[in-house]
Amino acid sequence: MEACGVVTAVGPGLTGRQVGDLVAYIGTPMGSYAEEQILPANKVVPVPPSIDPIVAASVMLKGMTAQVLLRQCFKVEPGHTVLVHAAAGGVGSLLCQWANALGATVIGTVSTKEKAAQAKEDGCHHVIIYKEEDFVARVTEITSDNGVDVVYDSVGKDTFQGSLACLKTRGYMVSFGQASGRPDPVPLSALAAKSLFLTRPALFQYTATRDKLLEAAGEVFANVASGVLRVRVNHKYSLSHAAQAHADLENRKTSGSAVLIP
Repeated sequence: MEACGVVTAVGPGLTGRQVGDLVAYIGTPMGSYAEEQILPANKVVPVPPSIDPIVAASVMLKGMTAQVLLRQCFKVEPGHTVLVHAAAGGVGSLLCQWANALGATVIGTVSTKEKAAQAKEDGCHHVIIYKEEDFVARVTEITSDNGVDVVYDSVGKDTFQGSLACLKTRGYMVSFGQASGRPDPVPLSALAAKSLFLTRPALFQYTATRDKLLEAAGEVFANVASGVLRVRVNHKYSLSHAAQAHADLENRKTSGSAVLIP
């Protein structure tokens, strides 16, 4: 789904790309577990020389997801209060760092004290360990019963209804995953009580045009280069050890990003 590499050949008549360029891509065509890959030129984006290729490979999908959520689904600005579930996860970590840099007050939920420490490091002003306290009650307390402007929820079933309860009037519920299962159906009347907005974005519909793809990737790389976004590449494997990488992921032996290197 994502990779970074050096261009070794270009098709006849192609302009804008040349042999030796460092490029990256996300999405289709799938097949990044390879030493070489043939890609349509309009699917790749240039990687600035200031960005390490390993970092670029690890941040494309998560970083561009964060860009879509923070800059397009709901445009976070100074003064906003945001709630990020799974704040120590791959996307959650970037959301917290970026939202903090944008001037928002960031509330994050995590499952352990260790993850709480990481979330704090990543810019969360308030961290809720949801296994120890009711996140709805805690958000109500933190916001003085005003609620948050937006919730970024990748957990799904277990947090969905609570997320709606955390929103202020005319707040935005951005559901972008369902790690705990598909949320139960929501009657429109449940949104009407506070005139809430609900969206379920898909990254590739926000980057469908070349201009939007370049804009999103460019903003991610700029924030990595400036230090706004810190990307944790904690595990590197040779491509021939891909099976071991998957085994480690399945057994929860990894943290941060894992990258396969041909």
